[in-house]
Amino acid sequence: MLKIENPSADRFLVKDQSTKDILRKGYFGKQERGELLLSKEETLYIMELRNAECTKAGKSLSFNEIAARFCNNRKFMARYLTYKDWRDRGLIIKEPSFKHMKRINAKIKEYPKGSIAVRYRGLTGTFFNADLITILDDQEKGRSLYENYWIGQYGSYKASERGKLNKMDIFEALLLTEKKAIRIRNAGTSELIKRGTASRKDFKKLYSVYKDWREKGYVIKTGFKFGTHFRVYFPGAKPTNTTNGWTHSKHVIQVFPKDAKMLISEWARAIRVAHSVRKTFILAIPGSARRNKVEIDYLLYHRRSGEAENPSNGAPRYAMLSLSEDEHIGGSEISGAIKSAGAKGLELILAIADRETAVTYYKVRQIRLKGSKNDYYEIDWMQP
Repeated sequence: MLKIENPSADRFLVKDQSTKDILRKGYFGKQERGELLLSKEETLYIMELRNAECTKAGKSLSFNEIAARFCNNRKFMARYLTYKDWRDRGLIIKEPSFKHMKRINAKIKEYPKGSIAVRYRGLTGTFFNADLITILDDQEKGRSLYENYWIGQYGSYKASERGKLNKMDIFEALLLTEKKAIRIRNAGTSELIKRGTASRKDFKKLYSVYKDWREKGYVIKTGFKFGTHFRVYFPGAKPTNTTNGWTHSKHVIQVFPKDAKMLISEWARAIRVAHSVRKTFILAIPGSARRNKVEIDYLLYHRRSGEAENPSNGAPRYAMLSLSEDEHIGGSEISGAIKSAGAKGLELILAIADRETAVTYYKVRQIRLKGSKNDYYEIDWMQP
């Protein structure tokens, strides 16, 4: 039987040489003055899965007797369950304080940059206040604006021949108004902003993301059908092409302000929807406000060429932030966790333990949109 000693509340030691030899082979614990020091999660895992005995002053302790000491710690069970799940997959997981020699720098994905230069001037239209829609007067220019720049919707969705009007949403109308490509007879720039903000408090932040991508040549449209704020097409995209008909997006964007908070289960749902329709989920965190410092929970070893890596033959590949289904998380926390992972040269994995104690993983990769002051990240469902 594996033997662990618990001399104080949160200190767990292995002095028994046979136990030390076995646990070292599994890369548990860290050396301290000739003894093997275990974390509370390691201790509980070894007790649950390896039938270890933990004693204090000669008395054997149960799993709950130890775990109950930490039951009021924030996300204690989320940390334990995510630790256990990673270990159960035959993979090594260590505390952030673990000293590793090698370093793998997280890659930042570069997105191409284009530009938007609407040549039209003198376009006019009417803004419909309750619907946040603007309809252009000139039918021919309206059609050309749609076909060449994919601004607005001419005719009907996926059927431009069914109608003669170009209908723009409030983000499109505001951008063209700011660029003086359109004059709306019953609403100027300030009125559009005022009406948008009355409709939703985060309007300005959504618009900052919309404008950021549009000005770099991307086509950005509503993501309502996919449960996100926007869907995105790369520079040069048009509503239809000659070979495949309607052009389908491959990316969606969810705007997550640094001062906002969202229930984890709702946040994860949007990512899963995007994954189910084969779209890349992009998290947009607008602005350069202060990031909260967020400590990552674990360093994760993964696989190379199908073989599990460990401290003797590799380096950590990811940093883990452990979460539960019922937690709320803020934009500043996500941004802070990504920054903490990046400081160690690692990509971030969000590990979410649900109420059935199953764990779902999402990999976070930073992307760079050249010239942008916002933070953008690709988030993808991951099977370790």
